[in-house]
Amino acid sequence: MNRLPFRSARLAAMVLLALGVSVGLYACSQDNGALNDQSGITKPDAQAATFTVNHPEIQRVMRIQDAATPDLMGADPLVVGTATGMGPNGDVVIKVYLEDALPPGKLPGQIEGVTVEQHVTGRLVAFKGPPPMDGGNNGADPRAPQTAPVKMGTSGGWRYDLANGFCCGGTLGSLIQSGGTKYILSNYHVLYADIVPGGNGQVASAGDEVIQPALIDVGCNANSSLNIGTLVNNGGSLPGANIDAGIAQVTPGMVDESGAILDIGTISSSTVAASVGQDVKKMGRTTGLGRATVDGLNANVNITYENECAGGTAFTKSFTGQIITTNNRCNFLDGGDSGSLMVEDVTTDPRAVGLLFAGSVTCNKRAIAIANPIGDVLSHYNASMVGN
Repeated sequence: MNRLPFRSARLAAMVLLALGVSVGLYACSQDNGALNDQSGITKPDAQAATFTVNHPEIQRVMRIQDAATPDLMGADPLVVGTATGMGPNGDVVIKVYLEDALPPGKLPGQIEGVTVEQHVTGRLVAFKGPPPMDGGNNGADPRAPQTAPVKMGTSGGWRYDLANGFCCGGTLGSLIQSGGTKYILSNYHVLYADIVPGGNGQVASAGDEVIQPALIDVGCNANSSLNIGTLVNNGGSLPGANIDAGIAQVTPGMVDESGAILDIGTISSSTVAASVGQDVKKMGRTTGLGRATVDGLNANVNITYENECAGGTAFTKSFTGQIITTNNRCNFLDGGDSGSLMVEDVTTDPRAVGLLFAGSVTCNKRAIAIANPIGDVLSHYNASMVGN
């Protein structure tokens, strides 16, 4: 999610919120809409595409990882997460993500015969800083106002998401459907995170409009955006669920009901599980069309949430079973890309893999992005993807 001061159309810096070794609502920054190379992390060979969470060896290492995670996370404040992934030799390993390098011997080299790899990804904290708006996207501009019917993979958010001197927004990722009704899918923290009257005198409520583009892309003036959907009862997943998702019912005639995503096109109505080494892509508000590689499964992370735009801490949520991808220099996921749908990197009818929502604050070659498995998201809403 991203913010803009609503007293000025100029993007300004925002607040860093950190709680222990928590991961925050994802926002680090660089604007690059090209199909981004995710170098810097060794990618396993093609056979790794079979390594989903159902693979026996992945399951074995996941059990060891889960049992060891409390000790690993507690070993040093620089430890910010764990996951199961693939080592450079093709063996399944436990990956430990670090804010900075640890002294030799601080963490075990093996646990029950499983190699423990250390990856310096930078701090995983609640970082809120606007990326440069230099028009660097090489394809469709997801920040630009569209004419109805609107395609997904675009800037958008809650119509009244402004408080404390800032306005906020993110990405409207895709369409889902349940019981014959179509909904826009994004993140809880993009659509529903305003839970106190606070700086704007209201909270996100069923019936409120969702707009395209987001307030951050129209100088905080909602009258310059289209109303394309409405919030619904129980539309936000947090704090109770293990996903960061939010939905809005489509306003008739305002959204391309094929589910087409800018620069990706129509997706499949089927989904696919994440697998280590899998090539994925997404269309997001800030970095446009970007590519990455799945680097870890079964990730355990903690995420701190605010109670409104530029507000105080609302709660910290521990997530399990998440997907980790490469995010070289934040070219895959950056501030404002929250809510993007992650799909397999194929040309025709790609299948959804996950819903992106968080990642590294440090935009180096080892930066990572985090996604909810799409199956968990759809199960929560008893829904299916809109697509072919």
